[in-house]
Amino acid sequence: MNNTMVKKSNYAGILGTGHYVPEKTVTNADLEKIVDTSDAWIQSRTGICKRHFAETGMNTSDMCTIAARQALEMAGITATDIDMIIVCTLTPDTTIPSTACIVQKNLGAEHAAVFDLYAACSGFAYGAVTAAQYIETGMFTHVLVIGAEVLSRFLDFSDRNTCVLFGDGAGAAVLGPVEAGFGILGTDMGADGRGGEHLNIPASGVAVLPTEEARKQGLTYIKMNGKEVYKFAVKVMGQTAVNALERAGIAPENVDLMVPHQANIRIIQSAAKRLQLPMEKVFVNIDKYANTSGASIPIALDEAQRQGRIKYGDNVVLAGFGAGLTWAALAMKWAIR
Repeated sequence: MNNTMVKKSNYAGILGTGHYVPEKTVTNADLEKIVDTSDAWIQSRTGICKRHFAETGMNTSDMCTIAARQALEMAGITATDIDMIIVCTLTPDTTIPSTACIVQKNLGAEHAAVFDLYAACSGFAYGAVTAAQYIETGMFTHVLVIGAEVLSRFLDFSDRNTCVLFGDGAGAAVLGPVEAGFGILGTDMGADGRGGEHLNIPASGVAVLPTEEARKQGLTYIKMNGKEVYKFAVKVMGQTAVNALERAGIAPENVDLMVPHQANIRIIQSAAKRLQLPMEKVFVNIDKYANTSGASIPIALDEAQRQGRIKYGDNVVLAGFGAGLTWAALAMKWAIR
């Protein structure tokens, strides 16, 4: 990533957040009945106790819309005030039209430019960094960034190494201009495509079409080399947070709250150790929702905000990693009063 400093016309920050998870809860005990695993095994290795799955008929755009409306309400703006919508997802309703187009229609955000962004679990962080560029240059005033997934429809429930890890949900944030010295002050983004084979869905595009035959072969489901992904994550999630904080001029000891991607409690603990942060300064909700990929960080961020874990002026760092392989982080001074 080119780290050359760009002159800002505005400071960009988060003005409002929201999230939604489906009503259907699937516990580890529920999964014990259909796959060779146990509650103790899942909790000890991942920190996950339960997750939420979307019912038939509920799609990514539906969850996006609910989360977005909450974020708009907190930000004190209406859908017609939105200049751009970025939906970060690897489980779109359809490839054409984009999920962002569907959300625009649902919200009535008639003035918004829209697009979907694919960076897997790093998606929301990538989307927030992208949104900030439009705001900082003065091109747009309000950008809605949503991370959302319906991963349950891409799980092979005969594969105990993957089916216990993921859940469904959506998180949203409205970004806009904030007072000087607040908002997003430092960022870090990167990727290593050489590791793409370690976490993928083989039949999810034109290289291998998602035919019935592909489904029978299990090619339409998430495939993961857990050991390689874990090694990558432990290395990069803490480091990307350090990089973003350094560019923001915020010392790790001055961080008030870290909101990491919720993939595995051990990875989260490793990232906290890299920043020398006590776990009391790290927001964790993986036990309730499992890994919701692009929705993970914004769901956690909204919960932290609504629970009073973040206050005006706090130094907050978001950090994630994902398939691709990708990573991203943002360091900010919280601007919501």
